[in-house]
Amino acid sequence: MTRGGPFLALAAAETLSLSGTRLSTIAIPWLVLSTTGSPVLTGLIAMMEMLPYVVARALGGPLIDRVGPKRIAVCCDVASVAVVALVPLLDFFGLLGMPALLPVVFAMGVLRGPSDAAKQAMVPDIAALAAVPLERVTGVVAAIERLASTVGAAGAGALIGLIGPGQALLVNAASFAAAALIVGAGMPGSRRICEPCGTQDARTGATTSYLEELREGWRFLRSDAVLVGIAAMVAITNLLDQAYHAVLLPVWTRESGHGPELLGAMLAVFTGASIAGAAIAAAAGERLPRLTVYTVAFLLTGCPRFLVPALDAPLALVFTTLAIAGFASGFLNPILSAVIFERIPKPLTGRVSALNVALCFALIPFGGLVGGALISTIGLAAALLFTGLAYLAATLAPLALKSFREFDGKSTVVTDAAAPRPSGR
Repeated sequence: MTRGGPFLALAAAETLSLSGTRLSTIAIPWLVLSTTGSPVLTGLIAMMEMLPYVVARALGGPLIDRVGPKRIAVCCDVASVAVVALVPLLDFFGLLGMPALLPVVFAMGVLRGPSDAAKQAMVPDIAALAAVPLERVTGVVAAIERLASTVGAAGAGALIGLIGPGQALLVNAASFAAAALIVGAGMPGSRRICEPCGTQDARTGATTSYLEELREGWRFLRSDAVLVGIAAMVAITNLLDQAYHAVLLPVWTRESGHGPELLGAMLAVFTGASIAGAAIAAAAGERLPRLTVYTVAFLLTGCPRFLVPALDAPLALVFTTLAIAGFASGFLNPILSAVIFERIPKPLTGRVSALNVALCFALIPFGGLVGGALISTIGLAAALLFTGLAYLAATLAPLALKSFREFDGKSTVVTDAAAPRPSGR
């Protein structure tokens, strides 16, 4: 296997699975909104997928460290094929109501959480195998993620309009099948061979239990002030982003007299522009001032997206704002991923990275409900304005935290089993 082979396999698998996932994130809310007309139910269905996603991602970390990320990714993606295929099957027989859809999206979240965490845990090993800076790998991965989201969003609107939101998920099921095949054939095997009853602690030689490994990951994470600060800020902005994508933007699109094609086009413009930002981050990320770029990118990515539609601006301005916001957003994940991976010892990569992302995603399940509740109580325009200002406050808050002074610095964490705790407290 060549040095670049595993990276190409991960890139292809991420492109396929994320394209399909983007399709489902448009198709399922649109399905609920078009059949029930309820923003609250639309938010509820989004919560029913994201809540188990967050929990499963957090709890799956020790399993990734035990059996290896490849096995977890393949098993979860294979199972996702069957679960996602239930939606078009139920739709074909006219049985796709809310009682049937809720458990299906719940199972989708349970499977997607560990799968995404496993693929992310592969990144440091791939960077080491390819002998390239971590920022470059995370930047390329981010660009691929944005490309996949762009393709998925653009195709989703047209596909939903052509065959309906339920049947469109057949493409999502096929993408999971292809991703599982590529990861299984193109990625290296497990990094660690572990006993079924527990793993061997390299420092003491003792066998550790699943709960001990989970607690060890949590102790490490909470001791690092930079990781805690990142998790807090991203959790709040993710909550607001979920409200925007799952409810606010679909409702705004529908009330403006447009269909899913426009919704898909707007999301495609955002993610398409972000490819350019991620590409720049990949090429020059190790030379950029991290904290400055991170803060400015968040300011451009967040608040303007909410304010422009709230002011009933013309579509040209909406699309321009989304393009600027998307470009800025492309810098965020490469920087965040590099900072996070640099601060985690290699033996703890699976559990700590999974816990960190789970904390970042912890409020996402409630974003749809927040968006639906705000629209129901204060109206769409006021809801967009309120969430936009909240986003602005969340992006400025880290500047007051002392812990973010270490954001620009390279961590001195040693990536072996005896690694000390990072200096950030």
